[in-house]
Parts: sequence; C-alpha cells; structure tokens
Amino acid sequence: MEPGSVLVETNIEERCMPPQDVLESNSGVYTRFMKNHNCYDLIPISSKLVVFDTSLQVKKAFFALVSNGVRAAPLWDSKKQSFVGMLTITDFINILHRYYKSSMVQIYELEEHKIETWRELYLQDSFKPLVSISPNASLYDAVSSLIKNRIHRLPVISPDSGNTLYILTHKRILKFLKLFMCELEKPAFVTQSLKELAIGTYDNIALVNANTPVFVALGIFVQRRVSALPVVDDSGRVVDIYSKFDVINLAAEKTYNNLDITVTKALGHRSHYFEGVLKCYQHETLETIINRLVEAEVHRLVVVDDNAIVKGIVSLSDILQCLVMTAGGGKPLKSV
Repeated sequence: MEPGSVLVETNIEERCMPPQDVLESNSGVYTRFMKNHNCYDLIPISSKLVVFDTSLQVKKAFFALVSNGVRAAPLWDSKKQSFVGMLTITDFINILHRYYKSSMVQIYELEEHKIETWRELYLQDSFKPLVSISPNASLYDAVSSLIKNRIHRLPVISPDSGNTLYILTHKRILKFLKLFMCELEKPAFVTQSLKELAIGTYDNIALVNANTPVFVALGIFVQRRVSALPVVDDSGRVVDIYSKFDVINLAAEKTYNNLDITVTKALGHRSHYFEGVLKCYQHETLETIINRLVEAEVHRLVVVDDNAIVKGIVSLSDILQCLVMTAGGGKPLKSV
C-alpha cells in the first residue's frame, strides 16, 4: 500500500473488524495527515526571513537577530553561491562560552570576526552540512528530519531557484496540525496522560538556581544540549526558567562582557513580557498539553508535582514524536 493511502473495505470480514483493530487503524490519523500535506502547505503568504552573508561580522549578525525578533537565519556563501548553514542563538552561546574566559582571544576581538571565520574556527572538527528540505516534501518528512537531526529549525529551500522560502519549526508544524485536529478523527491515545504515554524527559534534568552565574548556565546549554533551564529554589520548586532565547538579551543589552552575573539578574532584563513558567502535571492528558503549548506559543512545559517541584520537561519535539512518529506507541510506525 502506498504511504498515505486508505484501506477500502471490500468484504464482510473487514467490516466486522474487532474494536482493538479499529483503534489501531485510528491511531495513525496524524501520521497520515502529515504524509498527505507537504511543506509548501504550511508556508504563510507573508513572513519575515532574515538571511546573512557569511562575510558579515559576528557582532552585527547577532544584533540583527535581536532587532528583527528572529532566532535564526540562513547563511549565504557568496563564493559558493549557496546556503551553507544556519546562524542561531546556539552559535552565540557557543561563542560566549568558548571565549569569555579565554586568554587567547578577547570578546571584543571576536566581535570583529566574520561569520565565516567563526565557522572555520569552531566547526573545523565538527562540521555538519546544512540540513534542509524541499517545499514538495511531506510534513512527515519534515518532522522526521527535525527529530532525527536533533535540530529546531529546518530551512525550506526551492530546488529550482535555490532560494530559502521559509524556516520550519516544531512550533509551526504543531500549530498547523492543531488547526485541523477538530476535522480529524480523534485517536484514543490523545486522551491518555503523559505518564501513560511516557512522554517527556524525567531523568537527570538540567537545573539552575537563582544565584547560578550566567557563564555556568551557558556551559550547561553547551554540554547538555538543552534549550531551557528551570530555575529552582532551595526546595526544588520551579520559580523561573532561563532559555536560550533569554541569552540573546545579552546582545541586546550589550552586557555579554560580564557573564558572572546571576541568572536572576540576567532575567531581569527580559525584553518581552513574561507571564511565568508554563507548567503541567504527569496526570494531564496529551490533548490538554497540546492545547496549552499551542495557546501559549512556548517550546516546552515544565512537569511538576503538586508542590511545584520539578519532575521533568515536555518539549514540542516530544509531542510531535508521539503524535506523528509513534502515534502514541513506543516505536516509530513502519507503515500508516
């Protein structure tokens, strides 16, 4: 059977399918939806796309990210006449962490580096080619690529013109799916709890406290490859959250020459309105979690107990993995 095709009932035996078989066939509804829609369907009529030439200075590039309110930008190499990568907040964090206490390079010297110089220095031992996708590829392929490559942004590049049309994210894909959920048959697993579905990370959660220096927090981002750090009090209760996006405020405030300040002080400079830490509980249903993530437009929820003590993290990647790749089960579906 071709991917995305529908099995047509042809005999009495099939019409008398046991309830369990009906449930199993219904579980892949979101997977089929993603396979039947391509990346082009998700691209808005109008959107902002910032592109940097690799000859641009690092300092100017990060200030441009801040001023345009974007978290990442495709990198264009004029010599190769092609897109060669992405510049993200993770790069900013890596630069700060690598050189802040270095005796060889001062931060102010680094500011004058071009993006291509930074990429040559930093990526010389860990270069990874740009991961992109065609607008004609399915959203299932897009989700699969995001999760498989452990990336948060996937450039949609036209195979004809070579132009970047859009940047796909977990948030945008889940929001698109949510728009059509009311029209799709609801699979049984969305009414199950996070605990029943084993969604999220609950072991060795990366945390910081109010007095943790920013430089230490940056080190955790780099070493643990996480995108946010719950800030907890002495009892382990969550009181705030320090995300990679908050780090870019250091560029906006031009305060990255002092990374010994505490996370709490750094969070006092948030440029956007902060409504508090978005939390959830393990007994809440997947459907409830999806609604909360989409409505709040956040990348993750902190899982807590009744005393607000941190127990885990549920990310957009976890949710899409469950909805699309495993359909509520523990392993990816082979054919849906």
